[in-house]
Amino acid sequence: MSSDPWGRVDETGTVYVRTAEGEQVVGSWQAGSPEEALAYFERKYEGLVVEIGLLERRVRTTDLSAKDAQAAIGHLREQVDAHHAVGDLQALRDRLDKLVATVESRREERKAQRAKQSDETRHAKEALVAEAEELAGSEQWRSAGERLRALVDTWKGLPRLDRKSDDELWHRFSHARSAFSKRRKAHFAHLDAQREDARRIKERLVSEAEALSGSTDWGPTAARYRELMTEWKAAGRAQREHEDDLWNRFRGAQDVFFAARGSVFAERDAEQAENLKLKEELAEEAERLLPIGDLKAARAAFRSINERWEAIGHVPRDARPRVEGRMHTVDRALQEAEEAEWRRTNPEARARAEGLTGQLQAAVDKLKGQIEQARAQGNNAKADKLERELEGRQALLDQALKGLQEFGG
Repeated sequence: MSSDPWGRVDETGTVYVRTAEGEQVVGSWQAGSPEEALAYFERKYEGLVVEIGLLERRVRTTDLSAKDAQAAIGHLREQVDAHHAVGDLQALRDRLDKLVATVESRREERKAQRAKQSDETRHAKEALVAEAEELAGSEQWRSAGERLRALVDTWKGLPRLDRKSDDELWHRFSHARSAFSKRRKAHFAHLDAQREDARRIKERLVSEAEALSGSTDWGPTAARYRELMTEWKAAGRAQREHEDDLWNRFRGAQDVFFAARGSVFAERDAEQAENLKLKEELAEEAERLLPIGDLKAARAAFRSINERWEAIGHVPRDARPRVEGRMHTVDRALQEAEEAEWRRTNPEARARAEGLTGQLQAAVDKLKGQIEQARAQGNNAKADKLERELEGRQALLDQALKGLQEFGG
């Protein structure tokens, strides 16, 4: 008979293993020595040790499911309980029991992890849904649309929840996207309709602008172009592919008209500037006739000046009152000198001459007061005009005083 601490072989070839419950029959061995029998069943024990070690490593280092791990443990336990190996079988049972506890612990951990992940996923998807529903009412079409597409990508990267919860959240998410898409489509359809209306209006404005480009009716045509520009701005923008072309045609037609008008006006302005220069020279020549000395010679000289004046064309509008006022002042001085001469030579005019002198003196005093007031108010243009008028009135007053002296002689 042969034996070791964990087993023995009796004289019949029966192999036993020692356990806490007593010896258990392992099997029989007839093909060799008892030592070979023990060695064979000891190797079977070592095989179980290796298999249990491998399973422990898989449980510890891989994502082996609890179900598969429990099945593998059950299979090994059956082999251990079958007592077909010689060794410390209880130690193997203890390791398997510990492994069962480890698998159960891992299963609880994974269950908690799954619950945590599910909770995080739910919160993440609820946040995506809330943002999508907020974006559904946005009018920032480009940025909101890009953000919704990014939310879809984020959603696809998240794990699924249970079917009911996942379907409910996806329905809300999808509905928000659809609502935004529907509003955006309606907005751009309305915008397209507006732009088409704007295109038709602007084509009509372009046609009228091009028809007016050759007009020489400068004032009314320029006014109409201003009206067309106001209508253009009020029409809004046409489609991008039409807007620039329509604007270039519209602007081009205006440019043709205003370039032609500018050329004509430039020639006219140059001519009127030269006319002004000539009339200012004549006004200066007329003003040298004051004060009136020889009335007959002064009247003849003024008549000659006036004939040359009438032969000259228009002057710039803003200069016309000033230069014509200078000539009127001299003309009035001549008229009043003639009246004074008539009164001087008329026996009945003495009384009227005295009254006229008083009136002229009052007019001169009044003009001086007005000049002072205009200067004080900073209205130098008015003051200058009044001073020129004062010169004529003063000249008349001097003539009237001289006439009175003649009446007295």
